[in-house]
Amino acid sequence: MPDDRYSHGHHESVLRSHRWRTAQNSAGFLLPHLRPGQDLLDVGCGPGTITVDLANAVAPGRVTAIDLSTDVIEGARAQLADGPGNLTFEVDDVYDLSFPDESFDVVYAHQVLQHLSDPVAALRQMRRVLRPGGLLSVRDSDYGAFTWWPADPRLDRWNEVYHALTRSNGATADAGRQLHTWVAAAGFDDGAVSTSTWTFRTPEERRWFGDVWSDRVRRSEFARQTLEDGLATSAELDDFADAFLRWADDDEGLFILMHGEVLAHR
Repeated sequence: MPDDRYSHGHHESVLRSHRWRTAQNSAGFLLPHLRPGQDLLDVGCGPGTITVDLANAVAPGRVTAIDLSTDVIEGARAQLADGPGNLTFEVDDVYDLSFPDESFDVVYAHQVLQHLSDPVAALRQMRRVLRPGGLLSVRDSDYGAFTWWPADPRLDRWNEVYHALTRSNGATADAGRQLHTWVAAAGFDDGAVSTSTWTFRTPEERRWFGDVWSDRVRRSEFARQTLEDGLATSAELDDFADAFLRWADDDEGLFILMHGEVLAHR
């Protein structure tokens, strides 16, 4: 199995951004296809905020949420101890899922494939645990399609460094535009492609997003790995953080994050 290096890591600033996610803002393309009684697997669940919404949508169906990080799973269990009774959290590896063949009606993976060196191998595992006719739902960012205003060469440089880091890690920053090709290569017969965005424009949205990313570029695994690999200097990381904060303070500020999405049946 590949020994992948996660470009973001699990610093508090990363988990803070993950906890903002809900099924409404991150799985809208899947929600119309969910039915009560379906069994669902959430791959790379993180803190589980999306998973809770999915569990409510398919109850009384069984929802299993997995992540490779023991600390993340323990944190999700603690935070959601009073969550839906049909939801369980487990540590598992997407390259070697521990579930029997044909265990689930739906498999959902959000912002997972972009971080893998072999996304097709992971998708084959997801296909294996789907029941005949079961539904795959994947969504990933496309950093090359991110856009913002006002222009700032420091943010251009941040995006350039992020691409360099993911290449160094064998990952794919622009995964959103490639999802359908990976899904087909994994043996799925069809694939409905869509796109959606996260848009940060109001003062509150800008402040939250700017604060999160100013911390991430200085304190998360992105910072440590970037320095370790010689892709940027400490001074540049400080420049990136300042750029995000200045963007957040700009009344004209706008940041749009594009995502690719695929729904496909086994």
